[in-house]
Formats: sequence, structure tokens, C-alpha cells
Amino acid sequence: MYAYDKYDHALVNSRVAEFRDQVERRVRGELTEEEFRPLRLMNGLYLQLHAYMLRVAVPYGTLSADQMRTLAHIARKYDKGYGHFTTRQNIQYNWPKLSDTPDILQELADVEMHAIQTSGNCIRNVTTDQFAGATADEVADPRPYAELIRQWSSFHPEFSFLPRKFKIAITGADIDRAAVKWHDIGLVVKKNDAGEIGFEVLVGGGMGRTPVIAKTIRDFLPEADLLSYLEAILRVYNEQGRRDNKYKARIKILVDALGADEYARQTEEEWQKIKDLPIDFPAEEAARIKAFFAPPPLQVLSDNVPAVDELASKNFLFDAWLKNNTNQHKVPGHVNVTISLKPHGGIPGDATAEQMDLVAALADEYSQGELRISHEQNLILPHVAKKDLPAIWTDLDEAGLGIPNAGLLTDMIACPGLDYCSLANARSIPLAQELGKRFDDFKRLQDIGPLKIKISGCINSCGHHHAGHIGILGVDRKGEENYQLLLGGSGAEDASKAAILGPGFDEIGIIDAVEKVVAVYLGERNEGEEFLATYRRVGPDVFKEAVYGTR
Repeated sequence: MYAYDKYDHALVNSRVAEFRDQVERRVRGELTEEEFRPLRLMNGLYLQLHAYMLRVAVPYGTLSADQMRTLAHIARKYDKGYGHFTTRQNIQYNWPKLSDTPDILQELADVEMHAIQTSGNCIRNVTTDQFAGATADEVADPRPYAELIRQWSSFHPEFSFLPRKFKIAITGADIDRAAVKWHDIGLVVKKNDAGEIGFEVLVGGGMGRTPVIAKTIRDFLPEADLLSYLEAILRVYNEQGRRDNKYKARIKILVDALGADEYARQTEEEWQKIKDLPIDFPAEEAARIKAFFAPPPLQVLSDNVPAVDELASKNFLFDAWLKNNTNQHKVPGHVNVTISLKPHGGIPGDATAEQMDLVAALADEYSQGELRISHEQNLILPHVAKKDLPAIWTDLDEAGLGIPNAGLLTDMIACPGLDYCSLANARSIPLAQELGKRFDDFKRLQDIGPLKIKISGCINSCGHHHAGHIGILGVDRKGEENYQLLLGGSGAEDASKAAILGPGFDEIGIIDAVEKVVAVYLGERNEGEEFLATYRRVGPDVFKEAVYGTR
């Protein structure tokens, strides 16, 4: 993984010192909250319903065991003993004291972490595949490119005050685990007919009030032209994006207004003006960055491990965990382990300080001291030898982290909702908890199979409900919490936008409605057919009739 150089250290430490002065001035009353707001947002500090919230960057979701220990320490010392892992592969602390935030940022800086550009109208944390560099199905590891984008975009003078926040995702695999089509810019690493590395470039995706799936504006961009082409895309957006209405300020609105072909034409025109400027990374810098992501020295091992097979034959939960929570590694005899942060009846994405310490210890012992965060709010141990799986699962299970539900119905995405967020209209967390309890049967979950439920507490869509096979959106109906049911969304390579099925429900009603939808699927599916395929084949009417009693 990437290690800071002297410039990174100087930059981050100077930002901490600057913010410490700003916080002290705010505490003394020399800055009003209005004056302080843009300063704190530049450092990832929000003011939510009950307290400040600090969002810490985890670039492209990769961190070390030592960094995870620091996150655990911060949760224990400065918060209420837990952290919340997010869909941008970051972590949030919901209860820090304002006066403590400079000390938190300094402790982060000491282990090469920060909270810069995790908020504000700038380029946010670049996200990618949680299995990047460790999966058998990728063209190339996308993380070096994500790191180059991070370095290029951090404090970029033109793009620090964009019309609206800006999100980039990149994947190097045929299976899209990074939801690139739902981002302002999506990048897919690919090879051309000559075997050269490059990118498919998509623009204009996003959720919120106006959900839009990104459009391809270039089928193949050579590797060496990445940064200058991104700069051209952003220059067009920065010049023409709406600034008079924040609800129409995202690039998706501009791309829709101009049309993808016209946006591509203007980007190419702008690119011709700047592509020969010293924007793109020189070959030696690309090589330097890529060296940080060299694969670990894993030995080829046998995929046949009798001890694993024996435990799986005796323990249903371990067998289910093997099937659902492990992903094939590029090196034989190894896997990537998904640690589900979705315990039945628990809060999606939350982990206690003790759990974070345990995961860090497991990373040191079994996964080369490396960890990942997925955009589905789970943790990953990459590079794990299959022979170590029984020991890992036993330790996780004892800590309440051995849940074998990755990719299943209870592996839900949920935003913080009205329990924390000042923008929310409805609660998301209690709804996720009750759904987890309603479907608290592993054999039933296995029978249902892969099914993604995503819950948002408001139209801002932080829970990605538009991309859920089953999406739930909380809204305000005359002062009461009301939940809309959406079906048919996808965040994968077959991206699709979920559609509202009908009128909304109260909390109990929406849980009953989900159960009816699942029952229809089980009755209508063909052998081996997953939920989304069934929905697309039979259409919404049969589901609508079961839920509402009418088509």
C-alpha cells in the first residue's frame, strides 16, 4: 500500500496545525458557526443532529493493521467506543468533541491518515473494488491509478470549489464491485487489441433526487493520458455546472442537458488544449506509485485443504461462510475474506473498538498486515491462505463477526438516517435492524440467495436505494415517517435504476412488504435464477399485486 513521502507528511501535518488554530478560535468565540462551517468541512467535520461527526479518509479502501488499531484507539478514547464504515470506504465517528478533533487529526497523521476532502464541493475519496490487486478476475490492479488521482486532485486549485461534491470510482475487473456507473466519473481498466492498458471513461452518474446512470464518453483512453483527460472533464463541468441551485449542480444534470455526445465533444476539445501540458504522470512516477502496490510474496498452495472441508461438513454456519464470505484469490490456495458488519439485528457498518483491534490482529497474522473496506460497509482480509480459514472464522465468530451473510438479504446498506443526520426525513437503522430480525434464519437466507437491500433515510440517497435489488427510501408524510418500496436496481456492471412499486408504508408495513416481495420471487424464480433476473423477466406487476392486492 502507499506510504507517505516527506511532502505528504508536511502537507498533512500543516493542515492539522492550521485546523487546530481554527478550532481554538471557534471555541473562544472569535469565529461564528457560519464562519467556521467551511473550515471544518474542509477537514471532514460535520455538525449533525446531536453532535459533530468526523469522516476519516481511507483512500480506495486500503489500510494497514496499524492504521486500523489507530481507528480503534480513536473510537475508544474520543468517541463512544465504535466507528461507522461508509459506502465511500471511509470511517465516521459520530460523537467527537469539537475541542478533541485537532488531536484526532494529529493521531491520524501519525499513521499516515487524514480527513482532507471527505466533505465539501471537491473531489471526494476515490473508491474502488475491495478485492483490487487480490482477485482472479481483474485486468489490472486499479489502486495505483486511484492513488495517482488522489495525489492529482488533493488541493487542486481549480477543483477545490466545484459546483457540487464530486465522486470518482474505478474498477479493474469485469465484475463491477465499485458501482462505477453510479459515479460522477467511472473508470474501467481494460486492454485494447494490442494488449495496452487503458480506461473506459463514463461520466454523469449519480443518485440523489435525480438518479442517473453514467454514460460512456470514451471507449478507450490510454493509460498515460488519464489525468489530463480527467482534468478536461472537470474543466467543462467547473465552467458550465449550475451554481444557482444545489439540487441541479451535479455533473449528471449538465451531461443530461448537453447530451453525452456533446459532453464528450467538449471534453475532447478541452483536452486538446491541455494534453501536452505537464499534467499527466511521467512514466517513472507511475512506476514509483505502482511499486507500492506490488503483490505480496504468496506461495502457490493447494486448493484442497482437508481441515477446511471437514469443518464445513460438520458446521453449517462455517460452510455458509465459506460460500458467501470468501472470494477467489489470484494466487491458488488463497482467498479474500469478507468480514460482515451486518450482524442480525445490528447496525450496518458499525464496528466496536474491540472488533477493530481483533481484525487488525487477524490482518497481521493472516493477511500480510493489510485490510480493505468495501463500499457495502464490510471489512476485507485479503491474501488469506485457505488453510487458515478455520482459525480465522473461529476468532471472528467469537467476536460476533463470523456472520455468513455477505451478499445475502441481511447484508444491507443503510445510511445513518434520522438517528444522526440533520438532512434525514426517516430512520434507516431501526428499519435495517428489524429486517435483520425478520429474516434471522441462515438456511432461509441461503435459499433466497443473493439479494441486495439498500436503505436511505432521505432523497440524498446515501444508502444507495436507487441501486438496490430492493430499495427503501424514507420520506416525510405530514410529519410521519413513510417508506417507499423500490425494485429492480443494480450497482453492478448491469447497472439499472430501481423503480417505485406503489404507495409508501409505515415501518411495520414496509417490512411486511419486503417479505411479500421475497415470497413472490421464491414462487416465480426459475432454477438457479437470482432475484434481479426474476424481477426483470416477470416485471413489476406480479410483485405489485402481491404487495398491494392490485396491479
